[in-house]
Amino acid sequence: MKTLFQKKYGITLLISLVAIITLQNCERDDICAATTQTTPRLIVEFYDATDTDELLNVSRITVYRDGIFTDENGVTTEPTEASDKIITTYNNEDSYVFNVTSNKIALPLLVGAEGQPPITVRYVLEKDTNLRIEDDDPLTNSNIDIIEITYNTEFVYVSRACGYSSHFNSLGVQRITDSDQWITNIEIEETTQASIKDENTTHVRIYH
Repeated sequence: MKTLFQKKYGITLLISLVAIITLQNCERDDICAATTQTTPRLIVEFYDATDTDELLNVSRITVYRDGIFTDENGVTTEPTEASDKIITTYNNEDSYVFNVTSNKIALPLLVGAEGQPPITVRYVLEKDTNLRIEDDDPLTNSNIDIIEITYNTEFVYVSRACGYSSHFNSLGVQRITDSDQWITNIEIEETTQASIKDENTTHVRIYH
């Protein structure tokens, strides 16, 4: 008759064997690594307009998609605090680009249907947000510039577990003209102009 120890040992061994066999039979396509990027964001860095190779922080910047704070009557209420309507920071999805000083942001792009006309999305880039929300002097205020991004969507198969990755092709970025612009120039990196496939490199430079 088997002892209690032998029974427990036998059960443990059986479970271990089943786990090993399962892992051996599990194809690579059955697991999607957490590091796999399926929908890259548009990586933007800010540079000094006078020394174009030097990164330059934008003071107290806030970034959000144009129209997201506009109600059904067409009235826009500019944000006074961080919220999930504002984009998250480049390296921390739990913090928002609201009234922060930074030289790098990551803009989420809308995924469209493949083969359809280009998608156009606009983002509000507000510099010196603190002057709007903290300073009562009517002569001082923040400075808002709007950029317009156009692109096409392409779906590329990754694996059974990860599904498809969205690539963004034929990128175009321009500044919407206004009377008081803090952005002086926008440049798309040559290496990513044809297609945005990941977040491993900067896609767009903004000079100010």
